[in-house]
Order: sequence, then structure tokens, then C-alpha cells
Amino acid sequence: MKITGSAWVKIVALTAAVAVVGSCGLPRSGPNKREIFAGSVLKKGDAFVLTVNDHVTRTTAVMPALGFSKAFKNANSIGPDTIRAGDVLGLTVWENVSDPLLGAPGAPATVLEEVQVDGSGHIFIPYAGRVRAAGNSPEALRRIITAKLDKQTPDPQVLVTRLAGDGATVSMVGGIGAQGVYPIERPTRTLSAMLARAGGISIEPEIAQITVIRGKQRGKIWFEDLYKHPQLDIALRNKDRILIEKDTRAYTALGATGTQTRVQFETQTLSAIEAIAQVGGLNTAAADPTGVFVFRNESAEVANAVLQRNDLTGSQRMIYVLNLTQPNGMFMARDFVIRDGDTVYVTEAPFVQWDKTMSALTGTMTSAEALTTATGLD
Repeated sequence: MKITGSAWVKIVALTAAVAVVGSCGLPRSGPNKREIFAGSVLKKGDAFVLTVNDHVTRTTAVMPALGFSKAFKNANSIGPDTIRAGDVLGLTVWENVSDPLLGAPGAPATVLEEVQVDGSGHIFIPYAGRVRAAGNSPEALRRIITAKLDKQTPDPQVLVTRLAGDGATVSMVGGIGAQGVYPIERPTRTLSAMLARAGGISIEPEIAQITVIRGKQRGKIWFEDLYKHPQLDIALRNKDRILIEKDTRAYTALGATGTQTRVQFETQTLSAIEAIAQVGGLNTAAADPTGVFVFRNESAEVANAVLQRNDLTGSQRMIYVLNLTQPNGMFMARDFVIRDGDTVYVTEAPFVQWDKTMSALTGTMTSAEALTTATGLD
């Protein structure tokens, strides 16, 4: 049987189309369910593939551990009259003699104005010498100076007042109304009061985090928890550094979703159903609701708990499977918590690949017909 030129063109085109389809050369958004399950440890892969159930949702619901230590929460407020380095004091001394040590003859009292507490917390008083002022109240300092002067002049009377100063301060940076250095004063001795003094936060409250750095200690809380839990409204200390920043957690959405992108968390907790909704939901023209996967590197502790074993060590690759078409599928997706660094992937429906295959074949045949017409083969 003689094969015409047009038949040869069609045969070659059809062979090429079948080869392309057979080698999975059709465009798609990622692996299909069969290929993902092929990566399971049960099939000599390196990932654990698990269907999400109540046990999985409870065991994997691990949230960032935020909070203040006991050292932060048990610290007492700075007393309103506690003298600090940098404060400015006013001293008045009465001497019961006609020729006083400190003042002019005949003067009833000697006034020492604006005596500043130096960096080491001391002041200098003539005839009393170098006196430790920081950490004392004005009354305690009065007694100390009186005792020292009593050796030089009979029955001295001393008055100490706290005039001003910038000894006790905190610095505030980040998403705050007005960044800067603020003094710890009577109305601003706690964290919430100091935040209000600086104009409040300037980022979304739901994702705002507050970090307090005190020497080598560091504590971090959610801004909203500051008002839910009064014990987190800690007393501030001199040189505290307060950082207000946006939550940096994010996940990646890929596959047959409304948008494929990296997404920042918008709430403290995020479920799988909320994560899908944030990117526009499932692509109704392509998505397979039985194939919603969450890829995650899980700690050995959590992985052992999920798999109910105790022999795993190191980070484990986990693939969690959600089937939204099951009777409780939407509830499972609502209860499953998405974590920082997760990849949420939705596979394409089998019909989509079939449609692409048929389109490739019919398109190839159409091209062959056009080529036959153009070349004049019959």
C-alpha cells in the first residue's frame, strides 16, 4: 500500500504528539498526586506522607513560644523617688552655728543647687565628701549626708529634693508612633504605659510583636497578649531596649490556587483553609480538592509524636494530605495549623491533564492538515 505525502506528515505529527504526551511534556503547575505519593518512605522515598486527622492536627499545632521569663515578670516597678545616675538634686543645709562650714557667716541656710549624680551614681558634698546617691530615696540620702556632716558641724539639718534628670530611660524603635529615648517617670513605669507615651504601635495589632531586651535577657510577646494577660505588662528598667516589629512568618502557595506566591501571616494562628483563602481559594477550573498537600520540615520530636514512634532523629520531611471532599474534610483543613516556612500545594484535577492531552493531539493534527495544504501534498 502506497502512503501519500499528507499521510506521512500526519503520521509524523501524531508520533511526535504521542511522544510528548508520553514523556509528560505537557505544561502543568507541579507534580500530580501519584508522583507525590511515590516520594513516600513506603515507596523508598525520603518523606512521610500522612492523611490529616484529629491526631495529626493536635500533634502538629505547635506555635512560636513567646512570653516573658519570671525575671521580667517579677521585677518591681522603679520607685518614683529612687535616685538614678544622671538625676539632678537640690540640697539645702541648715547649720546651728554663727560661722557655718558651707555658707556665709550669718546665713540661715546653704543652698546647693543642681547637684548632678555622676555616671557612677555619686555626688560630692563639701566636708561630707563623695556620697553614693543612686539607688537611694531622697530621704535615705538626707540621712546619709546628715550623718557625715554631723562630724563637722553640730546638729546639721539637711533637705534633699529630686529636681530632674534623665538617669532611668528606655529606647524604643521599630513600628512605634515616635521612635526615641524616653525617661521612666511615674506615669510610664510599665510596658503598656511606655508604648502609649510613644504614640502607640504603627503596624497591624494582629501581627505586632514586642521584644524587650534587658542586658543579656530577651523576651518577646504578641502585642494583643499584652492587654489580654495583665502579668505581661512588666515593669521597665533603666536601659531597657524595646523593639516593635511585624511578624515575619510566611508560607508559600503553589499549584492550582488563585495565586502562586509567598504569603505573610496576617494573624497569630493560620489554618490550612485560611491559607488557601488568602491566595484566592482553589482554582475552580483546574484544582483537585482531593489533593491539597502541605510540605514541611518537622522536628524529630513532633515527627515521632505524629508517627507514634521514637526512633527518628533530626529534621524530617513530612507531607500532610487534605481531602476537602470528605465529609469532615473542611473541618480538618480548618483545624490544621499552617506554620512558618510551609508550602501549600494543590494538585491539578485529572481532567485538566486529559484536556491538555486532547488539546495537544488535536492541535497537532490541525497543524498537520495545515502543513499538508501549504505544501500541496495529497
